[in-house]
Amino acid sequence: MKASDGGARQSAKTNALRMLDTAGIKYETVEYEVDESDLSGTHAAKISGIDPDLMFKTLVCRNERGEISVFVIPVNEELDFKKCARAAGCKSVSMIKQSELLGVTGYIRGGCSPVGMKKKFPTYIDELSELYDFIYVSAGQRGLQMKVSSSELTAYTEAKVAPLTA
Repeated sequence: MKASDGGARQSAKTNALRMLDTAGIKYETVEYEVDESDLSGTHAAKISGIDPDLMFKTLVCRNERGEISVFVIPVNEELDFKKCARAAGCKSVSMIKQSELLGVTGYIRGGCSPVGMKKKFPTYIDELSELYDFIYVSAGQRGLQMKVSSSELTAYTEAKVAPLTA
C-alpha cells in the first residue's frame, strides 16, 4: 500500500487520483495484478488482500428516461434495481451495456471509478459504506484501488447514501 502525499507513483496517476489531490482529499493506493479472465471485485479483493466488505464496485445504470446514475456498492453484494430506482426517484434502472461504459464514463470495465467520470452523474453509495471509516474504490484503471474516507468520498461525489443491495 502506498500512502498519498501526492498519491500513487507517477506512472499510475489517474484522473481520479489527480482530482482527489486537487480537492485535498487523502488516499492510499493499492496495486494488484489484473487477471483478465476474472475482473470481479471479489477476485480483486482476494488477490490484493483487501477485506471484500471494504472494497466497493462502481456500477452505471440508465433509468426509464434514459438518464445515467452511478451506484457504488460492496463487491460481494448485488445491486437491487428496485432499491436503486427508489433512491434515484425513478420507476426503474438497468445496467448500461458494457460496450457503452467507456463512451459514457471514460472508464473501462474493471476500472470504473466514482471519481472523475466524463460528466457528473447522480451518484448513490450503499449505506454499508457508513459502517467504515474508509473504503476502497477503483482509482480509475484496472489493477489500481484507492483507499479513501467513506464520508469524504460521499461528500466529494455529492452522493446520496441509501440501501442499494439485495
